[in-house]
Formats: sequence, C-alpha cells, structure tokens
Amino acid sequence: MSIFEPPPEPEKKPRRFLWLALVLAAVFAAVLWFSFRYHPEKKAATRLFDAIAAGDLPRAYQLWKPSSAGYTLQDFRDDWGEKGYYGPVKSYKIEEVSAPCEGANSAAAVVIWIIGCNSSELIVTVRVSPVAPFPQETDLENLRRTKSIRLWVDSKDKSFSFPP
Repeated sequence: MSIFEPPPEPEKKPRRFLWLALVLAAVFAAVLWFSFRYHPEKKAATRLFDAIAAGDLPRAYQLWKPSSAGYTLQDFRDDWGEKGYYGPVKSYKIEEVSAPCEGANSAAAVVIWIIGCNSSELIVTVRVSPVAPFPQETDLENLRRTKSIRLWVDSKDKSFSFPP
C-alpha cells in the first residue's frame, strides 16, 4: 500500500447483521402480538363455558355480567340450562375470536384499515356439544349435534351478550 492508495473499505457486515436482527425482532413481535391479541377475551369465554359445562349456572351468570336488568338468572337458565335453547352443554370448543370489522368485504376493509376498528366488542364463535368430551371430527353422529354460537364480548369489562 502506498501513500496514494486509499485505505481498504471497512466491512459492512456488522451493520447488515444489525438490520437483519432488527427486522427479525419486529417480525417476531408482530407474530407474538397477533397470536395473543385476544387472549383475555378467549380466557373469559373459557371460564364462562367451563362453568356452563360444569352445570354451575349461577357462577356462569355472574361471569356473563348482564348489562340490563331484563336478562335474569331464569332467562339465563332458559338459554343455557339442561332444557335450554343452547343446552345441555357438556363440552365446548372455542373456534374463533375476532373483531366485528375483520370480516368486512374488501372495500370496507380498506376503509377500516385506514380509520381503524374502534369497537370494544369482539365476537367469540363457540361450538357447544351435549356430549363430553367434545366429539372428534370423525364422530359424525355426535358432531352433528353440536351448535355453533356467536357471542359478543366487551373487551373492557369482559361482559357477554348476544349479537344484535
């Protein structure tokens, strides 16, 4: 190397590895957030349906947290009890937890993406079965007896209601 030759370029590998690490950390954080974003609501639904499946309807009614005085414990029993509209519930499977705006068509989805979905309500889709344990996909006889139910959960106080 002479005086007139420039010094060798330093390698840019450390900077490249730093950017790669930052991108991987951001992707990992996004996957983690997406996986657990509705975890509290799913846990509240699990507690509710555990109580219903155990037959502890007064406890399930407390977890339901009815917003109006018009939905009494007797109404709850008429819906979820042994002879109720959705009953008897011996086992269940939570299928999905989603925001009401996530199922929108493409034009509405763009608007929702721009302005955001500000609803505090989430939709929990649950399949309930009158047999325990929950039937396997190959048990067609018992699987046809299951019912798919959509409930709304308020993410603020974890109260439940039927969709409007």
